Amino acid sequence: MGSREPTQPLSPGDATQNSARPADRHGLLKHSREFLDFFWDIAKPEQETRLAATEKLLEYLRARPKGSEMKYALKRLITGLGVGRETARPCYSLALAQLLQSFEDLPLCSILQQIQEKYDLHQVKKSMVRPALFANLFGVLALFQSGRLVKDQETLRKSVKLLQALAQYQNHLQEQPRKALVDILSEVSEATLREMLPEILSTDLDVMLSCPEQLGLFLLAQQKVPSRLKKLVGSVNLFSDENVPRLVNVLKMAASSVKKERRLPAVALELLRLALKEDKFLRFWKGVVEQGLLKLQFWPASYLCFRLLGAALPLLTKEQLQLVMRGDVIRHYGEHTCTAKLPNQFKFAPEMEEYVGTFLEGCRDDPERQLAVLVAFSSTTNHGLPVVPTFWRVVRFLSPQALQGYVAWLQGMFLQPDLDSLIDFSTNNQKKAQDAWLHVPERAVFRLRKWIILRLVSLVDSLHLEMEESLMEQVARFCLFHSFFVTKKPTSQIPETRQQLSLPLESQAREAVSSAFFSLLQTLSTQFKPASEQTGGGPPWTYRLVHFADLLLNHSHSVTPVTPLTAQQRQAWDRMLQTLKELEAPSSEPRAAAFQHLLLLVGIHLFKSPTESCDLLGDIQTCIRKSLGERRRGSRTKAIDPQEPPWVEVLVEILLALLAQPSHLMRQVARSVFGHVCSHLTPRALQLILDVLNPETSEDEDDHVVVTDESDERWLKAAEDKSEDSEENRGSESEDESDGGESEEEERDGDVDQGFREQLMSVLQAGKALGGEESEDEEELGDEAMMALDQSLASLFAEQKLRIQARRDEKSRLQKEKALRRDFQIRVLDLVEVLVTKQPENVLVLELLEPLLGIIRRSLRSSSSKQEQDLLHKTARIFTHHLCRGRRYCHDLGDRVEALHGQVARLVEQAGRQPDSSTALYHFNASLYLLRVLKGSTAEGRVHETQEELEAGTDPSPAPEGPQAAGCLDLNLAMHVYSSALSSFLTKRHSPLTVPMFLSLFSRHPVLCKSLLPVLIQHITGPGRPRQQAQACLLLQKTLSMREVRSCFQDPEWKQLIGQVLTKVTENLRALGEAQTKAEHQQALSSLELLNTLFRTCKHEKLTLDLTVLLGVLQGQQQGLQQGAHSTGSSRLLDLYWQAMKTLGVQRPKLEKKDAKEIPSATQSPISRKRKKKGFLPETKKRKKHTSEDGTPAATGGSQPPGTGRKRNRTKAKVPARANGMPTTKSPAPGTPTLSPSTPAKSPKLRKNNQKLSQMNGAPGSPTKPAGQKHHHEALPKKGVLDKLPPSTLARKKARPPLVIRSPSLLQSGSKKKKAQLRKAGKP
Repeated sequence: MGSREPTQPLSPGDATQNSARPADRHGLLKHSREFLDFFWDIAKPEQETRLAATEKLLEYLRARPKGSEMKYALKRLITGLGVGRETARPCYSLALAQLLQSFEDLPLCSILQQIQEKYDLHQVKKSMVRPALFANLFGVLALFQSGRLVKDQETLRKSVKLLQALAQYQNHLQEQPRKALVDILSEVSEATLREMLPEILSTDLDVMLSCPEQLGLFLLAQQKVPSRLKKLVGSVNLFSDENVPRLVNVLKMAASSVKKERRLPAVALELLRLALKEDKFLRFWKGVVEQGLLKLQFWPASYLCFRLLGAALPLLTKEQLQLVMRGDVIRHYGEHTCTAKLPNQFKFAPEMEEYVGTFLEGCRDDPERQLAVLVAFSSTTNHGLPVVPTFWRVVRFLSPQALQGYVAWLQGMFLQPDLDSLIDFSTNNQKKAQDAWLHVPERAVFRLRKWIILRLVSLVDSLHLEMEESLMEQVARFCLFHSFFVTKKPTSQIPETRQQLSLPLESQAREAVSSAFFSLLQTLSTQFKPASEQTGGGPPWTYRLVHFADLLLNHSHSVTPVTPLTAQQRQAWDRMLQTLKELEAPSSEPRAAAFQHLLLLVGIHLFKSPTESCDLLGDIQTCIRKSLGERRRGSRTKAIDPQEPPWVEVLVEILLALLAQPSHLMRQVARSVFGHVCSHLTPRALQLILDVLNPETSEDEDDHVVVTDESDERWLKAAEDKSEDSEENRGSESEDESDGGESEEEERDGDVDQGFREQLMSVLQAGKALGGEESEDEEELGDEAMMALDQSLASLFAEQKLRIQARRDEKSRLQKEKALRRDFQIRVLDLVEVLVTKQPENVLVLELLEPLLGIIRRSLRSSSSKQEQDLLHKTARIFTHHLCRGRRYCHDLGDRVEALHGQVARLVEQAGRQPDSSTALYHFNASLYLLRVLKGSTAEGRVHETQEELEAGTDPSPAPEGPQAAGCLDLNLAMHVYSSALSSFLTKRHSPLTVPMFLSLFSRHPVLCKSLLPVLIQHITGPGRPRQQAQACLLLQKTLSMREVRSCFQDPEWKQLIGQVLTKVTENLRALGEAQTKAEHQQALSSLELLNTLFRTCKHEKLTLDLTVLLGVLQGQQQGLQQGAHSTGSSRLLDLYWQAMKTLGVQRPKLEKKDAKEIPSATQSPISRKRKKKGFLPETKKRKKHTSEDGTPAATGGSQPPGTGRKRNRTKAKVPARANGMPTTKSPAPGTPTLSPSTPAKSPKLRKNNQKLSQMNGAPGSPTKPAGQKHHHEALPKKGVLDKLPPSTLARKKARPPLVIRSPSLLQSGSKKKKAQLRKAGKP
């Protein structure tokens, strides 16, 4: 379809214009390559590509409306209508429609004529019938989509006739032509339809009710031209008893046709409107929908009924809605909603939600209809449980009146459930089960009440912006009342007592209501504030509910609590109210609000758990009085009692007790209160928190906990001694393999203990079922003995089964307890996070390091469950982001300096004993955090000691000078600790320490780095392992590049350090090229990288060093590197080597890979060269490149292979000719490098020719090197100085631009580089 299209005739009428056609064709191909690509993009599957190509085509044609491109575009698009790819046909049809819409001067009649001529159904071959049918169909659709077809009467009639002809080919097109015909006729005017109606509509009623399309034509005529239709076919009653089965069959066909599209067929909606118009809706709904389609047991028909229900909601009156919403359709929809639970099943609920949302949004001014629909869906239940979810988004469209009525209906149904008013159903599985407990009314009432209370809470949660404040308070009071109180007799002062429960609330139902109430309380407390509180003078929601509860307690003659309060509990309640009044004083501190919220919550929990809450209330009030009275007394209290008040410890215990409850609101309140009191925290109070996080005290010292701790120690010890007992592990592998069968058997019989085995043996021996050596001649057991043995064995195995089940239950119980403890620890970590965030300068924060590290260690070891992972992530986040990376830290250490130094040593030692690097990183970061604290802190002892030394005239050294030495940090002790860790890292085979850890240490504390560099330099060489030496080189390389480290050295010290490192690197490079293992190869790479780093440092610092020994060592290893050039990873090694040699003034020889391939080709015979003449280029191009301008071959004597471009001239200078005395039959073998320092020099004549060629190309020769120079090392000075290179090398390096600027020279002639290579190759 691409390249051959332009060669075809442009149109049928252009066949006679043979003279003008070739010029137009070649002109089109010459200037419109982009134009031809549009048609390829139009057929692509990507929608954006198709639309962009169509738009570009239209823009292109608008610029040339009269050119030949328009004819070609029409021809190409018409051709595309019948292409073999079915996905491309609609693309060409849409493009043709847009083209006809943009250019209205194009006659539609001629376009339709071209389509019919090209795809004539009577002339096409049998194999092309299907593409021709689709081409005609898509051609008519293109005319219709252009919007011009309904205006052109002639083309419209022809298109209708064509569609009627296409409708006969149902095997290929199915019902598509009739659907297109209905769509077209729905757009025409009434006059046109009146004229064309006899031609398109059959007068036979059987034909009209035979398919959805014919029925659609009838309904269209009934809607637009009813008088003409009545004259044509007479009076027709579609909803008669005779026609109802036919309508059901037609709608079933329509449902099947839209099965994939999942939409409502237009014919079904038109039938619904016709039934409403003719006042026959009841007949249509009962006869066609409920008694017809629903009885088919066909899911597409059922979905059609559901869609009809959703689409009919805006069209029905309130009475019709009540009729429809209590019928079989809504019941069948409920069954579908309950059964469609699997992920791969189709769920109609989202689609129904859209229908209901559209209806509610469209009738906001009719709250009665809104309420009727919402109550109907809420009344569709499965054994009392409504099918709609408790959180339904459609309620946001309710009007205030409808919302208030819906809340009243929910509350009334909760108090007096009317199961008879519900549309209840049972699924097929429930009917088959026939369980009596499913049909108990109490179960249905419980399910309904639980759903209603959750529905009320979700209404407040989702409609807080639209719902009035009074309605929200009404719902909250309703939930509180029925959670904890019971009505004795109605009273006008309490509206909740006016309507009593018809069925009493069970304990399970009351627990559900209580849980929903606290969820509502959390929503009200955390998200929404009442308008009075937002203005600044009103109480919060919790305060309102507490006063409502106090009102209920005071009306004891009308209301009584579910759990009556004792006198002590009532006194605690009254004292709480008094404390709340004190906290409301204007002079209260900011933390009084947090205390108030805590009191309110615990006070409300007094009705849920009176005993625990009563004790908590007394303790909280005591703590509040002491907390608020401490600051009022001022410093006088501190003079009497210098210690922190004990109320903090009591309050921490209270907060821990509250965190143990599964309440998110309690968790938030505990965080808020602790944030206000954490500044008064004492070590004992902090220890209470740490005891929860420490498993030795928080897990009640169970036996399995002790085993876990022992396994932890064994795990660490085994990881520490991993390298020492590796051989023993290898020896034990064979034993493990030999005992594999026994271990599997033990796992299978893990629940069988030795006691059970002994009992089983005794039973078998008592029954004489086990025979010994002397029992071979004894008779077999009798029937009675066998029966007695069977009974004994059955009882024994039954007891064993009970014991196994008991052990499993115990194991499950322990797992649940462990999950609860982990969840409790996650909640307690909130307090730790608050302390670290709000009081980072508190010295107690330092006590959190090791407990947090203990949690991280245990979680990394056993982080299989989700709770363990959550605990690990939260602990790691607090430790890393809030503690170690925090901007603020403790500055006043007091007498903790010595203890912190010991803790630093302990943490570094623990980091070196961890089993993996991830755990060691946390310990190492903890030590760095302590170094930061010691460095930036002050201690009274240190200050007094320094002042005494100054007064005595002594020097308070060895403290270094400078800002790095400020603080309490003991550099000698820290250097000793980290020196041991560095030595362990560079000597131990499996060390958990890593290079980034020490880099972090060196960047933060460069003074320590200065002291540790000798240890690092010492391990570069020596008898150590190559892997550790490579690590030392890598660490030293990155350390020398740090600005912080450089600032600690004076210039002479820095130069001396660089010289020492250079000496060590030189020793390592003596073994360059001899690597046999991967570790040795890595060592060589690291050494060369370190060497290049030293060179860059020397160049930047302008240091003068002796490089003679280094140059000799590197030159001596060149041969070994070239021999191993083809090994794995050698390319990187060679690059680093020549990078270093380039710095020393030695250029890397360029490998002549092209010559190595071309030289053997010159020795081949002409026959072999003829055989290799294979290719796809024209012969003209081959001859042009193989011959010169005068027709002679490019290479003389057959020594030059065919080449291209300027490279032919260069290869003349590279390849020796016969005139030099070297025959072509003795050329070097392929792969032999032609230019390298290790190969013999070429002849002087060749070198001279190369120099002349270089001068002709514009490359100047070296002014300092004589032609007769014979030794390569004479190019460098005798004493290699880095900043005093030879004049030639120095001039070249000064004149050479940087690498980024020099890169374009690679495209230029390489004569200068070749000259330098040949000059080096000429030296012995």
